[in-house]
Amino acid sequence: MIHPDQHQAESPLLRDPNLLAIFGVTLMAILGVASVAPAFPKAVAELGISTQSVGLLITAFTLPGVILAPVLGILADRWGRRRILVPSLFLFGIAGGACGFIESFPVIVALRLVQGVGAASLGVLPVTIIGDLYAGRRRAAAMGYNASVLSVGTGMFPMIGGALAGIAWYFPFMLAFLAIPIGLLVIVALRNPEPRWEAKLSDYLRGVWSTIAERRAIALLIAITALFIVLYGSFLTYFPLLLGVEFGAPPAMIGIIMAAMSFTTAVVSSQLGRLTRWASELSLLRAAFALYAVALLMVPLMPGTWYFLIPVVVYGLGHGVAIPSQMTLQAHLAPPEQRAAFMSAFGMVLRLGQTLGPLVIGLFYAAGGMDATFHGGAAVALTGFLALLLLYREPAPRSEAASPSET
Repeated sequence: MIHPDQHQAESPLLRDPNLLAIFGVTLMAILGVASVAPAFPKAVAELGISTQSVGLLITAFTLPGVILAPVLGILADRWGRRRILVPSLFLFGIAGGACGFIESFPVIVALRLVQGVGAASLGVLPVTIIGDLYAGRRRAAAMGYNASVLSVGTGMFPMIGGALAGIAWYFPFMLAFLAIPIGLLVIVALRNPEPRWEAKLSDYLRGVWSTIAERRAIALLIAITALFIVLYGSFLTYFPLLLGVEFGAPPAMIGIIMAAMSFTTAVVSSQLGRLTRWASELSLLRAAFALYAVALLMVPLMPGTWYFLIPVVVYGLGHGVAIPSQMTLQAHLAPPEQRAAFMSAFGMVLRLGQTLGPLVIGLFYAAGGMDATFHGGAAVALTGFLALLLLYREPAPRSEAASPSET
């Protein structure tokens, strides 16, 4: 059973040291790719490697998460969140920062692999801990704030990394050292309730599986897969190609237009706590998928480059609601003693959607050209909407008597 501190229900969320520490971990979770990608062109030249080889710096970093995420989720349920989180941050910081002092590409790839081991838990444990700490609208608000921080970091880190890479290709890698003070902050400031392991491992695993196999969880799994197929396929892969190839937009203009999505997402996510006063997280998530479909159907109709800001903002409105809402629903479904493993399973599905996105939407491109990538993306979004409409019929959250009271 989890026994959180009751004062969490009384203090303003944005003054809660627990949440501020979680924000730091969330930023580290996206720093590993977003900050170093702008350095890749210079790394190719300086290290004397091929353009294809530089992709290993991402593959080596992300691969451990696919394999280790569920294992670390189980260990976080058994040993406690902080016992996994703090060593992960230190490993992430030391191995990642060390890349900035190495000139051998194979050694850098090996260090990125080690850094990826540290990063494997950083995307899942922050939202798991939010689920442990808060209940009701406070949980929704905290998830919204965390998603807003995620969106701001996604927009800012490439700019910071690009500026540092302009000085030297290896400087962006040194940003990983920031994970070390974040780890110290977690030790000092994070006072989260920890699960108490009482069940046999076999009973625990059966419990996790039964929760994942529940109809509502299956609906969320389908919806999240659809969400990331659309994001990584239609928006992140083919939308920039549309702007650059068919409309001749320069990279700076493409960056500005796409950054409008991150900015809109950040603003909307920060207001999720208020939005849940008017509609449930489930209703908001269904509406988000409808907005995805509308935005993607609008894209082929735009007559000029700057007009694309309209569907991008509509997409950002949906994304700002979707990301924290689906995280909140995950936390609702999972019993506290199984929450880390349950949400780690969703983390694997997220990565599956990221991997499938360019491939699935690429099939639409092969069948019907550029416009079909957005029509197909809209169809995928509607698949997520229908899964939530037909399979997720019980929006009421699981009762958690030990969680903080709502405010």
